[in-house]
Amino acid sequence: MKRNLFYYSLGLAIFIATALLAFTNNSSNKKSVPVLDAKDALFVKTKDTATFAAGCFWCVEAQFKELKGVESVHSGFAGGHLKNPTYKEVCTGTTGHAEACNIIYDPEQISYDELLAAFFTVHDPTQLNRQGNDVGTQYRSAIFYHNAAQKEKAEYYITKLNDAKAYKNKIVTVVSPYTIFYKADETHQDFYNKNPDQPYCKYVIQPELEKFRKVFKGKLKQQ
Repeated sequence: MKRNLFYYSLGLAIFIATALLAFTNNSSNKKSVPVLDAKDALFVKTKDTATFAAGCFWCVEAQFKELKGVESVHSGFAGGHLKNPTYKEVCTGTTGHAEACNIIYDPEQISYDELLAAFFTVHDPTQLNRQGNDVGTQYRSAIFYHNAAQKEKAEYYITKLNDAKAYKNKIVTVVSPYTIFYKADETHQDFYNKNPDQPYCKYVIQPELEKFRKVFKGKLKQQ
């Protein structure tokens, strides 16, 4: 049963990633996605940032770090009201924060569209305030956009995935403006690689990472 569930989820992940990239490459759909004009191109940075919340940040960080063009991933907290929250405080679900990752990437090697494809693959965006056995508002699905282009792309793909009925239920991902990101303490940075034999890493993160590698084969740093 678990093996069948794994291959079902892998198939769904491949469908979602393929669908997103197809939407990106389709010329008719591109008209609805913000594009830099010549004037804007003068201000393109060599690095950019995407901020996603998709359940436990240990798992999200481990997967996004695999992608070619992603320079670094930082685990932390976003979207709350308490200043300088601790991990323990966020876990109570009373600070308003979501466990999130700041993903620093090179837009010349990987696009925001491709990062969104990964985002919608690494978790189930139809689960409200939870991912699997991790329950609470701190595990909510959220995209914290840094500019109007990111906001427009996020909303565009959510609409497309809902229209395509990629999931049995509607996507509940919240699209919110990026405000303050509080980096978690060092214990939580690169957690999976530091603790591969820890039960959560071994039985939750590792299977998800293996599925991720199959979906994004060809786009990984280590081939």
